[in-house]
Amino acid sequence: MKRMLKRLAALLAFSPLILAAHPRSNWKLIWSDEFNGAARTPPDPAKWMFDLGGDRWGNKELEIYTNAPENIAQDGKGHLVIRALKTDSGYTSARINTRGKFTVEFGKIAARMRIPRGQGIWPAFWMLGDDIAKAGWPGCGEIDIMENVGKEPAVIHGTIHGPGYSGGQGVGATDTLRSRRPLADGFHEYAIEWSPGSITFLLDNQPYATFTPASLPAGTHWVYDHPFFLLLNLAIGGKWPGNPNATTQFPQALTVDWVRVWQRQP
Repeated sequence: MKRMLKRLAALLAFSPLILAAHPRSNWKLIWSDEFNGAARTPPDPAKWMFDLGGDRWGNKELEIYTNAPENIAQDGKGHLVIRALKTDSGYTSARINTRGKFTVEFGKIAARMRIPRGQGIWPAFWMLGDDIAKAGWPGCGEIDIMENVGKEPAVIHGTIHGPGYSGGQGVGATDTLRSRRPLADGFHEYAIEWSPGSITFLLDNQPYATFTPASLPAGTHWVYDHPFFLLLNLAIGGKWPGNPNATTQFPQALTVDWVRVWQRQP
């Protein structure tokens, strides 16, 4: 039933009738993945590719990313599940992106997800500039739509990274779930609304921060007015979240209900 309702919702999102009735009637859905594949199947290869490997990537993280169905697969119930496992040789997880398959410049980019929990657990939904091969990082720009570190169970981080304000100096903000309950207790929608010279971060459709060129450190520049691709991953450990400890339980899962991208229409 859930899969049927999700398919109907996706179809209706393209309907002019529904768009006319929607309070944000100038938004049009241009890309989505509803993850309605069969159980233990990978994400749609026409939409996603895998990042494989690891060994202290990025932030001295502990995981090795794989494409094994034990680490990443659709569940047959309308979800994609990225699962972090602890093995005798270390931690495995998964990371996917739309590079070379889909990019977007401006719009509303959102995902409905249930995040994992625990010390050292670090899920993320984010974007990188598609000129990364030429400009490098952080020159290409990075938009972290949602990051959570397990030691802050009710808090999300929204951050932009660019030349002169990257890593620990990224320009960002946090939001806390109003109920103060752990975000891992249920599904929530994480999104940005992105337009020329402005990025607004939202939790459950409620804006909590907006960044513009005026938000940047003096002498730096805005690198977000060009196409970006999407990424989803579940990292383990590293300098920011810290490593798992005796309280951390495995496996942990990032469960993605859908990812959708809208753009404003004239």
